[in-house]
Amino acid sequence: MTSSPPLVPPPRLLMGPGPITAHPRVLQAMSQQLVGQFDPAMTGWMNDTMELYRQVFRTANEQTFLVDGTSRAGIEAALVSLLEPGDRLLVPVFGRFGHLLREIGERCGAEVHTIERPWGEVFDVEEITSAVARVRPKVLALVQGDTSTTMNQPLAGLAEALAGHDVIVYCDATASLGGNELATDAWGLDVVTAGLQKCLGGPSGSAPITMSPRAVELVQGRRHVEAGIREDGDTARGTRIASNYLDLAMLIDYWGPRRLNHHTEATTMLYGARECARVLLDEGLEQSVERHRLHGAAMLAGVQGLGLTVFGDQAHKMHNVVAVEIPDGVDGDAVRAGMLTDYGIEIGTSFGPLHGRVWRIGTMGWNARRDAVLTTLAVLEQVLRQAGAAITAGGGTGAAHEVYAG
Repeated sequence: MTSSPPLVPPPRLLMGPGPITAHPRVLQAMSQQLVGQFDPAMTGWMNDTMELYRQVFRTANEQTFLVDGTSRAGIEAALVSLLEPGDRLLVPVFGRFGHLLREIGERCGAEVHTIERPWGEVFDVEEITSAVARVRPKVLALVQGDTSTTMNQPLAGLAEALAGHDVIVYCDATASLGGNELATDAWGLDVVTAGLQKCLGGPSGSAPITMSPRAVELVQGRRHVEAGIREDGDTARGTRIASNYLDLAMLIDYWGPRRLNHHTEATTMLYGARECARVLLDEGLEQSVERHRLHGAAMLAGVQGLGLTVFGDQAHKMHNVVAVEIPDGVDGDAVRAGMLTDYGIEIGTSFGPLHGRVWRIGTMGWNARRDAVLTTLAVLEQVLRQAGAAITAGGGTGAAHEVYAG
């Protein structure tokens, strides 16, 4: 009997909306040997990771840790732990991932209210605060950067505008953290979750989360300890959180000094998440945001230099991804396939009303660098020529060089 061959991934440059090519330091960290989940070395690394992500999120929140699972696990952990059946949830929807927040809220049994903007636009702070005043939600759930549209929802000033409204503010920063400004405490965000596979330069599989003391009080008001590990004094409080695995009250006990057993920590993912934070902080938060801005600007100028049209309100585009309208008469999937098959470069399509209408090209994490941008633009030009598109010869790399020249 012949066994399957060893796993040898083909060489790829992942220039889509995520996942991206992992940083070499992250891959090296994830190759290290396992230790037990309560080994002093392991619990020390857990504490270290908490402190690193406080810096990444720009917060003093004690309850800052990892949810084992993809970024969606972090989103769902936040909402299922904050929302009880019948609670009001307000979701401003301006892309696919606002719809996701709405669906998760509905699955939690919440009374979900939405306000919507066309894909490619964002909300004014006044629109959001007006809806909060009208709906009076327990939780306001927003996406900062929605990769389906590439838009970046402004959040600065929201806390001041919401003063006087008793509302918990949750933010999904999966696509934006590390490549766009995010200031958890300064912006008055109560809960923020993210993932590794975008600007943080790691693989999908771990979801950093931070919670304000106000959010922690709400979650702890629903604390129930499992019967098999319950001790004297572990009194049940409030309505039990509907998910065991994503129960933030139990995760607080697991990551805290008590180390109350919940699950077996995903050791290799913790190694990776910890190294993602170290890479980012070694570079500097402001420097990382500026790097993403620079290379995102070069990619934007490059696709425009080829004569292509970009989608959406460019004044509110994320630094790390651009949506490019597929030229008339060009088979968008064939272009993507050609770039992947012939050159090993992956770019993305989109969802819903934008599926087949735009490509999404990312410049994030380890791939937010000059050579990756210029190579992608040169290859895109060649494949578009083969597809018969009328484009400006050399316009892509030329425009990008102008951005780099300042």
